[in-house]
Amino acid sequence: MTFPNDDTGQVLTEMQNAGIDLSIIHPVVFFQLFEKEEQARAMASYLKQKAPDMQVKVHPDQTPNVWDVDCTVNMLPDYDAITAQEAQFEQIAAKFEGYNDGWGIEV
Repeated sequence: MTFPNDDTGQVLTEMQNAGIDLSIIHPVVFFQLFEKEEQARAMASYLKQKAPDMQVKVHPDQTPNVWDVDCTVNMLPDYDAITAQEAQFEQIAAKFEGYNDGWGIEV
């Protein structure tokens, strides 16, 4: 399988080369970053109302004064699905003055 030449395509290529089966559903974690804990908790609360089955975790980042919201979606790690989900999280995070900071697969 070949992927577009961008960050998402590169990650998928690396996963495929590492032997991860991209034809099955995996827990895909999308990372959102915020400057304030209140902003992160507001997004988490919003997601818990809109998608109660989604796993959402708020925690301090390794970088001081930065908060993470990790959103886990069980999905097929398909290029189009991942880029669409990232765009959706980017729009939601922006409402709470945050931004999307990539994704990964829990194996």
